[in-house]
Amino acid sequence: MRHRNHRFRLGRVSEHRTAMLRNMLVALFRHERIETTEAKAKAVRGLADHMVTLAKRDNLHARRQVLAMVPDPVVVKKLFDTIAARSGDRVGGYTRILKTGTRPGDRAPMAILELVDRPEAPMDKGKKDAKAEKRDKGQAAGAAKGRKKKTAAAAS
Repeated sequence: MRHRNHRFRLGRVSEHRTAMLRNMLVALFRHERIETTEAKAKAVRGLADHMVTLAKRDNLHARRQVLAMVPDPVVVKKLFDTIAARSGDRVGGYTRILKTGTRPGDRAPMAILELVDRPEAPMDKGKKDAKAEKRDKGQAAGAAKGRKKKTAAAAS
């Protein structure tokens, strides 16, 4: 039986759990994508959906309710202005959980929690370009080493 077993406790006392969930909400709405354990992602998902639902109401009372849970005014402004506008026609399910495997240290199941209507971040594209640029630099350095070997062999 599951009597009195209705809450994600996450091995923390209530004050620590509340603070952690608030911090995770701030991070989720700031970056629109966070990587965490599956249990924490499932615990934050309901709160995040509720915050987006409140933001879609767009009145002072809803803004104060969100500020009570998300203590960063800049993030709350972003939530009300951009995130709520993006998910205006959606009735629910504003977040998705993508399982990513296990963490190397303790084999905890990891997941990515992200907003569904999230546009592709230019930062992700920048990372790919940086990798390509690094690879190009490596090939150029390899070619320079090859020239040094050829000139050293020719000199001897």
